[in-house]
Amino acid sequence: MRIRLYDVIIIGSGPAGLTAAIYASRAKLRCLVVAGAMWGGQLMLAEKVENFPGFNGGIFGPDLMNGMRKQAEHFGAEIIFDDATSVDFSTRPFEVTVGSRVHKGKSIIIATGASAKWLGLESEARLRGRGLSVCATCDAAFFKNKRVAVVGGGDTALEESLVLSKFASEVKVIHRRNKLRASKILQERVFKDPKIEFIWNSTVQEILGKERVEGIRLRNVDSNEESDLVCDGVFIAIGYKPNTEIFKGQIELDQAGYAVAKDTTKTTVEGVFVAGDAQDHRYRQAVAAAGAGCKAAMDAGKYLEEA
Repeated sequence: MRIRLYDVIIIGSGPAGLTAAIYASRAKLRCLVVAGAMWGGQLMLAEKVENFPGFNGGIFGPDLMNGMRKQAEHFGAEIIFDDATSVDFSTRPFEVTVGSRVHKGKSIIIATGASAKWLGLESEARLRGRGLSVCATCDAAFFKNKRVAVVGGGDTALEESLVLSKFASEVKVIHRRNKLRASKILQERVFKDPKIEFIWNSTVQEILGKERVEGIRLRNVDSNEESDLVCDGVFIAIGYKPNTEIFKGQIELDQAGYAVAKDTTKTTVEGVFVAGDAQDHRYRQAVAAAGAGCKAAMDAGKYLEEA
């Protein structure tokens, strides 16, 4: 089977990957997107997106991603809806293996994103996007004057709580210990917020509700007693994990597994670029990822011109 050589292979198909595909293919680069079997990134789980520019009434996450995919295909990008299983950045052209096939690219854009850590409850899968979220910046406005719970005790949980307190009537922070591991400055801000209260030494056993979140079942880790907390929304804030496993030993990753970028989107391997949440552990927003995808595609194009 003949192996086609691409100008750029984009691994990932969230806002970063598909924006990179739009820019690369529109620049007449031979572009392959290895989208993944579960393509589209975290926005495929978003019930409604109201903070992506250009959509005055908001847009459903899957609709936004479908629009990006069709736009990339319109300009000529090829898309494979399967997962990359390995890469080899030590050879030129670079190699990306998808199943039993090897694809070769003169340049690579990594846009594999990051995955929110979940509690592992059956009810999470059922209620995602129905009152259950991992992004307060994305969804806080939907909970105006409603009661919400945040699960976690680190910086992410407290940052989410502060965002939510601007909209919700009350915010309960559920933490399995009796003290926080978050930074002191965040703790000071949260403790001063009259809307935010803590439920200490407790874990979430179940998220309650059939069609939408109606509450959570808690277990006290000291007494082992269970109790139900009525709420309209639950935000899981126990961290994120970058989807960069297949790049270990290929590019430099930091201690948390995020790709290290030098000079905007360049990784430590010349010709390999990164965009979105695989590198960005601070903003984690679709519009930021899309902007990074644009930069990565332009950086890849310049690299190819000078190669």
